[in-house]
Amino acid sequence: MSNQRQASSASQVPHLSPAELSYLYTSLSLPKNPIRPDGRSPTQFRPLSAETNILPGTNGSARIGFADGTQAIVGVKASVEKTILAADTLDSRSLAQHGDALNREGEEGSAAVSGQGEWVQMSIEIPGYRDDDALPVFLGEMMRESLVGSVAGGSEEVKEMAGGLKGRLVINKRWHWRLYIDVLLLSQPLAYPLPLLSLTTHLALLSTKLPKLKSTGEEDPFFDDDWAVAEYLYPRSNKQSSPSDAPTYPVRPPVTLLVIAVGENVIFDPNREEIAVADAVLAISITRSSDSENMKLLSIRSIDPPSRLTQPGIPNSENVNMLGGPPASSNQSGGQEEVGGVWRPRRGGVQRSVITRMIKTVLQKGGVGEEVIQGLEGVKVE
Repeated sequence: MSNQRQASSASQVPHLSPAELSYLYTSLSLPKNPIRPDGRSPTQFRPLSAETNILPGTNGSARIGFADGTQAIVGVKASVEKTILAADTLDSRSLAQHGDALNREGEEGSAAVSGQGEWVQMSIEIPGYRDDDALPVFLGEMMRESLVGSVAGGSEEVKEMAGGLKGRLVINKRWHWRLYIDVLLLSQPLAYPLPLLSLTTHLALLSTKLPKLKSTGEEDPFFDDDWAVAEYLYPRSNKQSSPSDAPTYPVRPPVTLLVIAVGENVIFDPNREEIAVADAVLAISITRSSDSENMKLLSIRSIDPPSRLTQPGIPNSENVNMLGGPPASSNQSGGQEEVGGVWRPRRGGVQRSVITRMIKTVLQKGGVGEEVIQGLEGVKVE
């Protein structure tokens, strides 16, 4: 949790007075019509501009800019790599036959082990942060886990991933594609940058093309030199062979949405000020599978909002999280007298019903998740 606290506090603590925070919390927690600082509805996203294929020499690229001036660029490159099967997928005879080859290739370091998620390498650069700082590391791992998932276990999981990214990177049993995803935030983050980076990565993967394979079977792969016949990593549409076939839906890269709860209200795409008074912050990763028109949940991450951190200047004697501090009472102020118009972070967690509504609003048919993916689908990919 320490990385999450550092990542959150690094980019989302605004310079607002307790009175301003109190007014903001009261406005966002109104029962029927919460009032957001920029006038958006609870499910409305900030306006953005997007374009694809902006970087030469890449298999796919995209740029997205928000109205506040923050922009992100993502480039995707692909290379062919030899595959080594995990030991538990080989029988004793296969191990005896391929043991020497596995050891030699493992020593050379030129092959990836199947099922370990190394087929996708992601790097995130944020101005003012080192590569090993908490914010870029946490963001990169959160986006990468929704991309590669986990295929270890049973055949059902492998079958499920066959329509996802990892299944699309397989060339044959001996070779696969390895993706290098480079994410660059072009300015200091004015809000938590996860949604911007995730949407840009989604568009970059949608525009990614791979050379058309000309070899067959288990031959060493060779490809068509004509880039005009290259194939999209994620096809633009799935065609049905006959009207009687069951409907199919195009599989899409995952998207990670930032959702907050303020009181009983669920709010999407929050800005920095809204996150400052949030009771809970969730990063919900979703995608669309080929066998259902509904969204599929990939992962949920909780992020500590600034309200969960001790504010600067607060003595340890007033921090109930410190050893030896006074016990928290049932009221919001932790045993201290309430002051009208002065906001104090609410103690305790969030009700399960609120968390359930946050997830359902994303996944339900016609919900926010489907709206976002359809909106990105409308961006012209050349």
